Amino acid sequence: MKKDIHPDYHFINVKMTDGTIVPMRSTYGKEGDQLSLEIDPSVHPAWNGGSSRLLDAGGRVSKFKNKYAGLGF
Repeated sequence: MKKDIHPDYHFINVKMTDGTIVPMRSTYGKEGDQLSLEIDPSVHPAWNGGSSRLLDAGGRVSKFKNKYAGLGF
């Protein structure tokens, strides 16, 4: 690998939406900087395996299901 082309990989503090702070390694900012998250990965369905249900009252998901109901979706 070429030298001096990769960003610095260091510890930062990641502040979750519930206020907890988790130390993680990242290329973000400088050593000791804090990154505040707007979406908490512990409750977002993209990161928790879909255990949270998507609530959609008459929205896109319902329209899709109604439109393609006979096709086995």
